[in-house]
Amino acid sequence: MKPKTNIAVDFSIIIPAYNEQNYIGAVLDRLSNAIAEIKNLTGEVIVVDNNCSDQTAILAKEKGARVVFEPINQISRARNAGACVARGKYLFFVDADTQISNELLLLSLQRLEGGECGGGGSTVVFDSNQNQFFFGSFMPYFWSWISKTFKLAAGSFIFCDKKTFFEAGCFSEKLFAGEEILFSINYKKCCQKKGLTFEIVEDFPVVTSSRKLDWFNPLQILITILIPLFFPWVLRSKKFCSFWYRRPVN
Repeated sequence: MKPKTNIAVDFSIIIPAYNEQNYIGAVLDRLSNAIAEIKNLTGEVIVVDNNCSDQTAILAKEKGARVVFEPINQISRARNAGACVARGKYLFFVDADTQISNELLLLSLQRLEGGECGGGGSTVVFDSNQNQFFFGSFMPYFWSWISKTFKLAAGSFIFCDKKTFFEAGCFSEKLFAGEEILFSINYKKCCQKKGLTFEIVEDFPVVTSSRKLDWFNPLQILITILIPLFFPWVLRSKKFCSFWYRRPVN
């Protein structure tokens, strides 16, 4: 996999999307506002249509995003497809159901521009606890603790240098879930060789959809967090990931 080298903007925000018409509009509006607030750098937004059957791609184009098509339903492939056409020096990966603040985008760019940070992620909160007061609050807190402790970026928000992204091997297309964990590990190794840090920003958590609380019961959510950490080989199974993570897998 080779990136295109023509850099016309400073940073690219890549959004993998499979049937996200209910979320994509609001996410793109927020990103457009955040990009407009960055005065000294220029950015672009790329939505990767991961074989959608709804209006996601149409809505994204109407909002001014570049839309590229990835026919194979796999989030790693979608993210990598966006990275390959990205024109920015820096890459941001944002999930289609996740809102990031103007402050987080600016701070992440400042970290990358500062020359000491090679990339990282952010802590995460749900947009609602779905009346599951314990698990609706505990699960994102638990994940954020894991993220900060082990320096692992959640897939909902990752920032990195484009050149180092490809040096780290991109997102593994051998995994069908938990790919952000392996990427974080590989990317951190590249950063260490260059004397750079991999940081989890705590100041401005991303706000992601609480729909996972509808998809899974509390035990399933807990196991979903732990599987990539302790049983990553399971994530090579298309059948398992399609069933457990509710992700379409071709």
